[in-house]
Amino acid sequence: MKQISNGIIIKSLLLILTITINMSDTNAQAKNPGKKKVLFVVTSHAQKGNTGEPTGYHLAEVSHPWQVLYDAGLEIDFVSPLGGKAPVDAFDMTDPVNKRFWEDSLYQSKISHTFKPAEINPSAYVAIYYAGGHGAMWDLADNKELALLAQKIYEHNGIVSAVCHGPAGLVNVKLSNGKYLVDGKKINAFTNEEESEVKLDKIVPFLLQDQLKARGAKFERSGIWQAHVAVDQRVVTGQNPQSATGVGEAVLAEIRKLQ
Repeated sequence: MKQISNGIIIKSLLLILTITINMSDTNAQAKNPGKKKVLFVVTSHAQKGNTGEPTGYHLAEVSHPWQVLYDAGLEIDFVSPLGGKAPVDAFDMTDPVNKRFWEDSLYQSKISHTFKPAEINPSAYVAIYYAGGHGAMWDLADNKELALLAQKIYEHNGIVSAVCHGPAGLVNVKLSNGKYLVDGKKINAFTNEEESEVKLDKIVPFLLQDQLKARGAKFERSGIWQAHVAVDQRVVTGQNPQSATGVGEAVLAEIRKLQ
């Protein structure tokens, strides 16, 4: 009888200990539910029209916002129209931020194995960010799956952001009320003048500045290659590669307002 009683007592104590540990874990998770996540959109398109010239996402337009957000404790995931390895442009390892991103084993794996839009749960993200690079002009604007992700994140009180040619992904995003996301908002992107400067104004399928204005955007701009960031109603946009860090900082500031 004593052996049975001792066995019951030991089992009871173990059960109490297990319940206590589980309650502690639950309380800890409630206080620290995990890192907030930002979804980075990158192009799958690797060629500038029929020129034969390679393109893709602009590396610094990924690495610089990534550094700002990553260092603030956020987690970044990557999605592209086709999923898998995304083509990269402006591959400059003399830029220490590029180098840091490229040599990070976790994020090298993530950028080499991007999600497909159908694999993304938008409720998991506090913000979506469209990186530029000329490839974005060919495959982001008409991607309905990505547009729906942006709509859902925005209407769940999240932030939508983009830089340089990344706002191509915003031109066809519509809200539940039928209005374009950019309609009536201050928006910034690669300008017609900058497109002409790089001699691709006759190559890209449309001029981004013109298309955003046609969607009702209050287009802002600075001189060519000058950093410019516009923030309006949880939409953050930047003009060119020089604006990438500023966009990351503005997105972070908007995320902190949600806390």
